Amino acid sequence: MKVRFCGNNKGVKKIGARLKEEFPELDIKRKDCMKKCGVCKREPFALVDGLLVTAEEGEDLYQRIVAHLR
Repeated sequence: MKVRFCGNNKGVKKIGARLKEEFPELDIKRKDCMKKCGVCKREPFALVDGLLVTAEEGEDLYQRIVAHLR
């Protein structure tokens, strides 16, 4: 499963590290820009197998990503 983060999105570095530690089989990458600037300015987000996952804060985003993994 692929998880992609925008390098400009606040807080995603910690989420990516936590996911990598708990789910080492995931293909996790941080890209310089994912061309989702409107979302990126408002809230943390990730693309999980191409599906946009957003949340109001980092912990919520982590929980939503984990929910998609199961």
